[in-house]
Order: sequence, then structure tokens, then C-alpha cells
Amino acid sequence: MPTFYEFFAGGGMTRAGLGPGWTCLFANDFDPKKAQAYRENWGDAGFHLGDIDEIAGGDLPGRADLIWGSFPCQDLSLAGAGAGLSGARSGSFFAFARIIGELAATGRAPRLVAVENVTGALTSHGGRDFAAIVDRLDELGYRTGALVLNADAFVPQSRPRLFVIGAHESLDLGAAPLAPAPVPDFHPPALVRAVAALPEALRARALWWASPAPPRRNVGLSALIDVEAAQWHDVAETERLLSLMSPANLAKLAAAKAAGRRMVGCVFRRTRRDAAGRRAQRAEVRFDDVAGCLRTPAGGSSRQILLVVEGERVRSRLMTPRETARLMGLDDGYVLPTGATDAYHLTGDGVVVPVVRHLAAHVFEPVLAAAAIRAA
Repeated sequence: MPTFYEFFAGGGMTRAGLGPGWTCLFANDFDPKKAQAYRENWGDAGFHLGDIDEIAGGDLPGRADLIWGSFPCQDLSLAGAGAGLSGARSGSFFAFARIIGELAATGRAPRLVAVENVTGALTSHGGRDFAAIVDRLDELGYRTGALVLNADAFVPQSRPRLFVIGAHESLDLGAAPLAPAPVPDFHPPALVRAVAALPEALRARALWWASPAPPRRNVGLSALIDVEAAQWHDVAETERLLSLMSPANLAKLAAAKAAGRRMVGCVFRRTRRDAAGRRAQRAEVRFDDVAGCLRTPAGGSSRQILLVVEGERVRSRLMTPRETARLMGLDDGYVLPTGATDAYHLTGDGVVVPVVRHLAAHVFEPVLAAAAIRAA
């Protein structure tokens, strides 16, 4: 049974995605409320609450097949301050890498490493942050390949994420799931450009991980929401929301009213420039049965609003924590924090469960299985 370490673990969504066929040797997060959710769902064994800067490689038991790190994205996000890997939060990648180095120094380098973050990491600081990630993993003895997966192939949520996956140089990759060149479904132009901009030595060692296309998703947003079970905004609040819509978004609403069936849309409040260049709040809606990317509730604009249209009847409300959990691929048996804000933080910061399962089934497990056969 393959083993793993999980850093920046949150509520254990990576663990959920890897599934019962994997054994967690060590997990870490610094947020007490996320740690409580982790323990309620997975138990105390192997979980450490604390700052990653205070963890040493010697604190980790055994040798893991995989070390996973979904390090904070705020400094790399297009919505962030742009500090990149020099920022206090996204810079925690280097503490993660330090631990890998300390494990390697004692002969316990994980066979695989996976780093997950926003796609803004590809262009942050002109691509230098992406190059720094690849370079540091290369120094630690890993050949790396990156791919982009959008969660909307698995769940009705638009959530593209970058995955940098490294294979230790001790592994024979002869039978690994690799392509000789970029595959458009997993290696979009921004990623191809970022790899092309790497220093020659890193570019020569770059891998193009390949996997089959995900099966066609057959569940939409409308199937995951509780239409009658939640508290709706009053009429005045809904009308205020609609008043923030531009003509283009009002046209979408009119089309939804004329559809002849229940239409479920998602709304974000954004700050846009008006015709005079002034900042103005706007409400933007989509009716493609897919949610926008879930975020942490740092402010009102980040909270996703549902709009349900049935003819001329229009209702609005915030998405419930349970609905956000479903959009992350968590089943209804998953125990969420009791406070809504805490639950939104948990889901908005997480990794989508079936995306992890896809990577496990089509990258991690084939590589490890081939290595086991050769070792035998």
C-alpha cells in the first residue's frame, strides 16, 4: 500500500482523493479550525498542528512514496498582492522543500513530490517563481513535469489548478505515463511558454506527464444545490443584487427567464471601472450550470451567490457550506466546521477530491507500480 505525507492539509481533501488504498504517515496544517475538521474526518493519528517552519524532516516517520504540498496561493494569485514566492504565505514552499531535503539527507527522499497551486504561478514575476519551484525540486533530485487540470472536468466548478509533479532520480521512468511533447488537454499555452522559458538544463529534464482524458461529467450545479432547504434573500436584497448587473448580465437573466425551466446561476460581486473610469460594484452572473471558482470568504465579493430563476420568479442567496463541499467533490458524510465562515475557508482553500484521484490513478500509482515491479 503506497504511503504519503500531506502538507498544508486543510481538511484532508488530498487524503480523500488518494483514497483508502493509500496510508497517511504524516499530515500538517497550522490552522486550528481546519485541523479540527481533519481530525473529525480522519482521526488524530499522524496529524501535527503547527507552523511548517517549525517542522524538521526528522519529525516525519518512515519513507513516503509521495509528499504533497498545496502551499498557500495568495501571493501567486492574480487577485493577490503579487509578492510571489518572496511573500510570507506562498514563500512557505521553501519550508516544504527544506523538509524534503532533510528527508533526503537521511536516505528517505519521497519517491514522488506533488505541488499544487493556482495557474498564476506560471506567470508570477515573469515566470521566475515557476522556474524557482522547478529549480529547487531539481536541486533535490527530482525531474519535474507540470500539468493544468480544471476541476470542471470532474465537478461543476471552474477551478483550474497547476500541479508540478516530480519523480525522484532513483526511479526508472521507462514505463511512466509520459508524452514526448505537450498534450493540449493538460499543457495549455501558458504552461508550454513557462517551460520554454526555463534555463536550458531544466528544460532538458522537463517531463510531460500524460493521462487519459477524464470521463465526461454528467452532473451540473443544479443537481448539487438544495433549492428549498436554505434561507433566501428577501425581495429587496434580490432586487438590489439585480440592480448591480450590467446590460450584458441583465440579458443573461432575461434569457434564463425565457428558458421555460428552472435555471440556476452563480453570481459574484466585482469592482469594475464604469464609463467615466470610476470604480463601481457590479454583479456578474453565469447560467452554464457550472459554479465559479470557490474562494475563501475574505470579503463580500468572494462569496458566491446562487440565483434561481423560474419564469419571472427570481430568488437569490449565498451558497451553503454543504453545497461548496459538494463542489469540492466531498460527499455529504464529510464533517464540516459548524461555523459557516470556517466551512467556507476550508472548502475555498482545498483541492478538488476527484482531481487528486485522477492524478493518483493515472500518474502516481502507475509510476510506483512500475518501480515496484522493477525492484522485484
